[in-house]
Amino acid sequence: MSVGAVFIIFALCLLIAVPVSISLGIVSVLPGMFDSSFTASGSFVIRSMVGGIDSFPLLAVPMFVLAGIIMAHGQISEKLFDVFAYFLGKRTAGMPCAVIVTCLFYGAISGSAPATVAAVGSMTIPILMEMGYEKEFSTAIVAVAGGLGVIIPPSIPFIMFAMASGASVSDLFLAGIIPGLLIGFILMLYVWAYYKKHGEDKEKINLKIDALHAEGFGKVFKESFWAILSPVIILGCIYSGIASPTEAAVISVFYSLIISLFVYKSIKPREIWGICVEAMKTFAPILFILAASVAFSRVLTLMQVPQTVSDWILTHFTNEIILLLVIDIFLLLVGMVMDTTPAILILTPILLPIVTSVGMDPIHFGVMMVVNLAVGFVTPPIGVNLFVASSLTEVPVMTIARKAIPMIIAFLIALLLITYIPGISLALL
Repeated sequence: MSVGAVFIIFALCLLIAVPVSISLGIVSVLPGMFDSSFTASGSFVIRSMVGGIDSFPLLAVPMFVLAGIIMAHGQISEKLFDVFAYFLGKRTAGMPCAVIVTCLFYGAISGSAPATVAAVGSMTIPILMEMGYEKEFSTAIVAVAGGLGVIIPPSIPFIMFAMASGASVSDLFLAGIIPGLLIGFILMLYVWAYYKKHGEDKEKINLKIDALHAEGFGKVFKESFWAILSPVIILGCIYSGIASPTEAAVISVFYSLIISLFVYKSIKPREIWGICVEAMKTFAPILFILAASVAFSRVLTLMQVPQTVSDWILTHFTNEIILLLVIDIFLLLVGMVMDTTPAILILTPILLPIVTSVGMDPIHFGVMMVVNLAVGFVTPPIGVNLFVASSLTEVPVMTIARKAIPMIIAFLIALLLITYIPGISLALL
């Protein structure tokens, strides 16, 4: 069976709404079915699927998923938002900027973009509306800023890239810090310019912020302290050598559980089982996609797809600047129609040899790839963040997407800087 036929069947499966994991499984088995001499038989595919998920670093993913869900139920995002609103609230676009900073910090806890949108959006969007901010634009801000959840470490897509490439998870986490902060800064700059032009309801804003100031900084900081400390503990354990990323993920689960149960008392012991069930329902589809993606990537390797694609691209695009731009555009298009996990696991073995042949550091490429695919969280037709945000406010997905266009452009400007300036990603390594 030809490579073209494999990808056409895969595309057709997606078009008729066959789940991604099943689609990947089908196209992994087909070459062996049609050609008995092909190495990848049915048993090879099954062994690849089982072997692909038999990984210690992979254990970090369900742990970060569980920690994120515990913190969402524990109202951690509310504690974070209060302290940022205290300092930024009275400035131009201060409250929307506080939302973006909250997304940055919450992303450093959950490692997931949809989880960041759900946790931060459910709490901040009603507050923004109460202060006179437009419902549609507020929803768009949260949807786009939620994409920072997969760039700021710890990040589930970075773990997936590490699995596919053999790169260090710790190095990828460290490399994501400055790009995440850069994107957050550019988003805040756009939001500031938007409200500088269109104005805000200062009376309603001051009413809310004055009430927060009346509580005093001591009380606000005391309430927020344990929430702010969470990413410090998680990343501190990793970079001090106390724990591996997987072990730090387990620490984050116990930390979030203890803080939510005994400090904030925002969840009850009887709710823990339901939280665990929710985490399993969230992670199980990721696990099936991961297993099938590993098998499919090995089948593609046996069919020599990475070498063929690499040779074709390097033959037709000899200029490094044009080459990286073509890869950026390709990844943006992929992110619009495919979820992050299968995209990373399928494309990394194909694209990594191409970029390393022109001298690009694998860690730099990992950041570039994840930032590209993060844009896919807010672009139709997949746009998971759009659907999560829409479910919170009942604003139509396409309305949110239209409002998000200028912020997506800001995201793309940051992407170009990250692509062509390696120091942004590698400065901390």
